[in-house]
Amino acid sequence: MDPTPSLPSLNLFSLAGQTALITGATRGIGAACAVALAEAGASICLVQRPPLEGQSPNTDTANAISALGVKVKIVYAELSDMDSVKAVFPQALEAMGGEIHILVNCAGIQRRSPSVDFPEKDWDDVINVNLKSVWLLSQAAGRHMVSKRRGKIINIASLMTFQGGLNVPAYAAAKGAMGQVTKALANEWSQHNVQVNAICPGYIATDMNEGLRSDAGRMRQISERIPAGRWGDPKDFAGPTVFLASAASQYVCGELLLVDGGWMGR
Repeated sequence: MDPTPSLPSLNLFSLAGQTALITGATRGIGAACAVALAEAGASICLVQRPPLEGQSPNTDTANAISALGVKVKIVYAELSDMDSVKAVFPQALEAMGGEIHILVNCAGIQRRSPSVDFPEKDWDDVINVNLKSVWLLSQAAGRHMVSKRRGKIINIASLMTFQGGLNVPAYAAAKGAMGQVTKALANEWSQHNVQVNAICPGYIATDMNEGLRSDAGRMRQISERIPAGRWGDPKDFAGPTVFLASAASQYVCGELLLVDGGWMGR
């Protein structure tokens, strides 16, 4: 692995001249991460679900990045369709001039049901989107990055990387496995100057958690346990994402970085 560059500390966080590919960035944590990477100087390629017939594509994040004067492209893919997933990286390379320096796997879905009733289709959908697509995109990125001896892969994991949760067996299985995949790839690729890490969000005020937030009892139970005294906000992920995408984290490999307001330390 290359040493950390001898630069002024703040310069280590610059992403000028780099390109980032990110999934799940139309809203929430993913959108905040994409904008943060752009603010740090990276050009951005967004992976988005194709718009339904008759609907316009969601360009909110792309517009926010474009307003910064940063190059942004959109590649459309259905992450539950593995053939579609396999086409993402080649399309992104073409869109970004043949270079991808950073991959952020942020897309994810949730299905809730007691385990005795959990539908097989829901299991397959969650595993495919939350785990298999991450593996395939990371593998494609690794093939590109290892040969060039540079690259950063950031997986957005979860508290369920460590805990089993309630009524979310597929999500817990996928996020637990994501943590192990992160470590496995870091073990292989760190020597090739490719750092693979994960960010593990706590309870964040996003659409995915709307069901929990609308349940007064669960909302109270969760909120009372968070040492920080509040739920997280997507903006809380801007700094950690830029850190793991930049030279500032050159010697950070296989880390599962909790951004949880202290939840796991409780």
